[in-house]
Amino acid sequence: MSSKLHITEVGRVVIPTTDPDRSLQFYVDTLGFEKRVDETFAAGQMRWIEVAPKGAPTAIALAPPMEGNPTSVDSGIIISTDDIEADHAALKEAGVDVDPEIARWGPPVPPMFRLRDPNGNALSIVEPLPA
Repeated sequence: MSSKLHITEVGRVVIPTTDPDRSLQFYVDTLGFEKRVDETFAAGQMRWIEVAPKGAPTAIALAPPMEGNPTSVDSGIIISTDDIEADHAALKEAGVDVDPEIARWGPPVPPMFRLRDPNGNALSIVEPLPA
């Protein structure tokens, strides 16, 4: 079966937002992501936004929650950093809802912490261990 497929990448992951302007500001101004898409559809009733770290192939899409689905999720999204100490301190200082401490279980688990965006979606920030 796989020989007949033409899958090339994970292009984007979707997390819900009930306040697209506030979410966009958080991802762009606080996390430093770039805005790649910001479109309205369904006769102006819905908005689709895509943000990503500069140069990253995979984007996070910020979209209204589907009817009956949660308005915030534990996204499972892991964002990589090369300085977890500095990022944790900067986000904490900026008033972002971050874990109070960086989790350190030791190899093979890299240091990490979680943050919640303004909509309550949880994401993890990880500093990958050297290869």
